[in-house]
Amino acid sequence: MNQTLTHWKKTYNPDYIGAWALMDGSDNAELTVTIDRISSEMIANTDGKKESCVVAHLRGQKPMVLNATNLKSITKVLATPYVEQWAGRQITLYVKKVKAFGDVVDALRVRETISKEQLTPEHPKWSDAKSAIASGTVTIEQIQKKYVVSTENITALCN
Repeated sequence: MNQTLTHWKKTYNPDYIGAWALMDGSDNAELTVTIDRISSEMIANTDGKKESCVVAHLRGQKPMVLNATNLKSITKVLATPYVEQWAGRQITLYVKKVKAFGDVVDALRVRETISKEQLTPEHPKWSDAKSAIASGTVTIEQIQKKYVVSTENITALCN
């Protein structure tokens, strides 16, 4: 029986996303997010002191405070060190155990997002996909694992 579990840090509403946001008792949880913008902000640390931090504002998610490790990873994944060029780009977050603060803790890390092709009526595989759905040999969910398909095009494929 697969039961979704609630990490204790989810029981209160912190201002920023953390590793606990992906932890539901399953293994290999990850979350693909779109960066809206990057900013430098004064944030209270665990001691209550304010410090300047780099923050990624994510579409549909809480913001993420970026440490040096994640800034370097994003730079590598997006192939640009310029934060203004990160807006609208996707990254995938996952949880990794790391040594920090004299302990081993769960930390958010960034992994490369595999870009998928857009499946549109102009795509060479469109008619094959439409036929496969019509015959029942393929589901729309299977197609979406390989391609990005807009809501409008999902409707067109299924009709």
